[in-house]
Amino acid sequence: MIQISALFLRKSFSKNSHTKKLGGLILLISLLLSGCSSTAPPSDRHNLCSIFREKPSWYKAAKKSQKKWGTPVQVQMAIMYQESSFRHNVRPPRPYFLFIPLPRKSSAYGYAQAQDGTWQEYLDETGGWFKSRDDFADAIDFIGWYTNKARRVNGVSLWRADQLYLNYHEGMGGYRRGTHKSKPWLMNTARRVKSRASNYGEQLRRCKL
Repeated sequence: MIQISALFLRKSFSKNSHTKKLGGLILLISLLLSGCSSTAPPSDRHNLCSIFREKPSWYKAAKKSQKKWGTPVQVQMAIMYQESSFRHNVRPPRPYFLFIPLPRKSSAYGYAQAQDGTWQEYLDETGGWFKSRDDFADAIDFIGWYTNKARRVNGVSLWRADQLYLNYHEGMGGYRRGTHKSKPWLMNTARRVKSRASNYGEQLRRCKL
């Protein structure tokens, strides 16, 4: 009787252990899939209301950045759209020589396409050891920080999405030197950012979040 009971317990334990392992595996897969979906770009990147309805945490983060740095939500989002189309892990393309991969021309990475040096400057000024360029809340805060600095350093209005973008692209020193003026393609891009910010702003005024 004792031997039968012991055998039954061993089988039950083995079965329960297997069930726990299977349950743990299913949970891990679910978390991974959830993580993938949470970093996927919005389904409609041209409509700010649609973006924020799909990703309400983004709206909270963008509003928090606006309150902290003063840059309107629509301006921040227009700059981010231009930089990464809301993709979390974008890097500049890697050039190749024959079949040999060469170093990328820029260290830009993430939602905001922040470069290593500028990102480190942001971390030094704002703190936060665990901030990441592929985290939306951190990236939008970075854009708010940078545009606010462009206002302080170069006197650019936080409502001028085109001029803020030129600072963002050329650096504040480059903007002061007027490097953007010899780049017609960049001036056209800045105008597109301005137009998108205006459209985003109009959409945001009409929607209920």
